[in-house]
Amino acid sequence: MKKIIILLFTLILLTACSETTINDYKFSGESVHWEADYSYKGTEKWGEKGGVKTYSNEDGYEFVLRYKGALEELSSLKKLEYSYETTFSSGTSTEEFTEPPSKAAFLSSGKSKGGAKVREDEVIKVNVKWDEFEESFELHNNDN
Repeated sequence: MKKIIILLFTLILLTACSETTINDYKFSGESVHWEADYSYKGTEKWGEKGGVKTYSNEDGYEFVLRYKGALEELSSLKKLEYSYETTFSSGTSTEEFTEPPSKAAFLSSGKSKGGAKVREDEVIKVNVKWDEFEESFELHNNDN
């Protein structure tokens, strides 16, 4: 019984000294020819160590760009450039094709520790250039 009381006391103490927030957002949007999703998952931890308040965060994202038409419509594609921009971060990708693309979806992803987090109300700007064409659009949180 004494061990159970000590265990419960330890759990209460640990819970009182730390707090964890999970951020899980999915942003979506589209233009005439393209659509995209940006999935963000992050963990923020606040605590105390030696009387000093502590904070840490880890996050990861996945950006998926999809052509809305038939794959055959991209058969003459030579170069695809796309970028996305949040308030505190951005990503750019360029693909050059010597043969017709075998897919109509393009993926970028990453992880970080201690980096800037994506906010729930973020508006993510996307720009897509393919050969001589270009479109821009925004991604918005599906929950807002």
